[in-house]
Amino acid sequence: MKLKDKYESQMKKGVLDMLVLKLLEENEKYGYQIIQELKEKSNDRFLLKEGTLYPILYRLEDDNYIESRWSEPQGKRVPRKYYILTENGRTALREIKALWMDITQNVFKIMGEE
Repeated sequence: MKLKDKYESQMKKGVLDMLVLKLLEENEKYGYQIIQELKEKSNDRFLLKEGTLYPILYRLEDDNYIESRWSEPQGKRVPRKYYILTENGRTALREIKALWMDITQNVFKIMGEE
């Protein structure tokens, strides 16, 4: 494993919950939609597999940060599980974002990138 790959993976893990909460802030989304938006909005930096995303969604749901619902089948379309942010999730997102901003600002200070 390349040095870059090792550290990139560790750094990404620290922000995935925050990014998923952010994507669900405005409206509900299903899993594949979240994967695609992360990919598009990050210029392919965040390429998640379902096996990475769904444990995050389950954990966020267990923490009462998101809720899920199944869509009704329509014709040949299979039901989809949609996720949406709860009020607890909105509060958590604000707190996590503030923490992330504080951490990154202090990393920049240490790295001389103020």
